[in-house]
Amino acid sequence: MATSSPYPSEHEVPAYIDTSKASIARVYDAFLNGKDNYEIDREVLHRVQRVAPEAAQLAFDNREFLIRATRFIALQTGIRQYLDCGSGLPTAENTHQVAQRIRPDSTVIYVDNDPVVLAHGRALLEENDRTHFIAEDIFEPEAVLDNMIVRKNLDFDEPIALFQFGTIHHYDGARSPRDIMTTYIDALPPGSMVGITHFFDPETSDHSPLARRMEDVFLHSPMGTGVFRTMAEIEGMFPGLEMIEPGVVRCAEWWPDGPRIKPLDEVQYCIAGGVGVKR
Repeated sequence: MATSSPYPSEHEVPAYIDTSKASIARVYDAFLNGKDNYEIDREVLHRVQRVAPEAAQLAFDNREFLIRATRFIALQTGIRQYLDCGSGLPTAENTHQVAQRIRPDSTVIYVDNDPVVLAHGRALLEENDRTHFIAEDIFEPEAVLDNMIVRKNLDFDEPIALFQFGTIHHYDGARSPRDIMTTYIDALPPGSMVGITHFFDPETSDHSPLARRMEDVFLHSPMGTGVFRTMAEIEGMFPGLEMIEPGVVRCAEWWPDGPRIKPLDEVQYCIAGGVGVKR
């Protein structure tokens, strides 16, 4: 007896979705075992898994970092405003769900310009009047910061949490990642916090070869992006900020929820993140 596929069929693809090229948001959805992806997106996952069988752990570590960082900010600071760049597709525990569960008066603005994400974003708007969604390129900070919804719903006289989780390693434009982040950070008021996660080259003989193999697969896959940067390069994306201890570290080791009793998978050495505060 035939069983139906859990994924959307190719002939039912909405006209606004281009399935000739993998989408960053849909590839992450595939890594997280989601259903909002197509064969072209799953091909990226399968290619990476050939060189790193546990590759999906990259996406899970990124998501868990988001949850812990949001919870930390909501519990430990007075911040009630979040600008989440590159929101991606809905999965369990989005930024607004974590923040508003702890501080119901928190405002969250998601930024993404992927057509599939935009379609889901409209549903997010219906959850509550403190969750918003804008269609902008997260690598054009001037446009994001000048967006009417951002200016209307975020008070730039009060601290803001800015997130770039799992995003900048997919940037392939002419500006430097540091320049992009500098523009965002310069616009934030004192007391604001910035969280970044990024594919990481540990520069060790044990794990650097794996990082570079995964990078090669990402860059030559239907997605075409995914750069693994060094610690110095990632730390440079927090210009002028005071880092929250322990600084930029492997995502799985940034304030974990309990003691580690299971060794890290190899790929977990290849994604890092941190949170900094603007004084």
